[in-house]
Amino acid sequence: MTGRVAAVNLGVVTEAEWAGDASGRSGIDKRPVDGPVPLLAGGLVGDFIAERAHHGGPDKAVYAYAEEDAAWWSAEIGRAVRPGGFGENLTTYAVDVTGAVIGEQWAIGTAVLQVTMPRTPCTTFAGFWGMPDLIRRFTVRATPGAYLRVLREGEVGAGDPIEVVERPAHGVTIGEVFRATSLEPELLPRLLDAEDLPVAIREKARRRLASRA
Repeated sequence: MTGRVAAVNLGVVTEAEWAGDASGRSGIDKRPVDGPVPLLAGGLVGDFIAERAHHGGPDKAVYAYAEEDAAWWSAEIGRAVRPGGFGENLTTYAVDVTGAVIGEQWAIGTAVLQVTMPRTPCTTFAGFWGMPDLIRRFTVRATPGAYLRVLREGEVGAGDPIEVVERPAHGVTIGEVFRATSLEPELLPRLLDAEDLPVAIREKARRRLASRA
């Protein structure tokens, strides 16, 4: 089955006491939009990002979350989670996002993106959902979604196929990186094999390994 984009979602400005930005605003509430959306190196045109210290930038230009994983959460919490409900820009279908290899490239629309790292849950996410224990539950579930960088700018839209056009041989996945940096530190040595992993995460892995030695 060919993967595809189920929805393209853009952030709207939300003012709330749980927003992590100093201004009290957040862009975690993302809503589906119609038609192709221009995708530049910094992300989707029209997407609002408040906490730029933690979101956005070249290694986090786009966030993808699988529709199938969202369905699991809907059943788990007993309420529908609409596209964009995880703060994701791309809701995917029939794509193994958790099993995506760090550095693999996705051709979507006229753009090419590269898988970089998993999402780390934060208090803003928990506040948006109104679930104080969401960080713990999200960590245990370990389907974090994937951040991507933009290798070739273009346009993406709902219904576009997602084609994996290149996959590194090291095999280190989004799921492994997430578990290694959260509940399974025995996986940390694997992270050093992923040459496409952002430097900050590789250095964190080295520090943690050194402290455990």
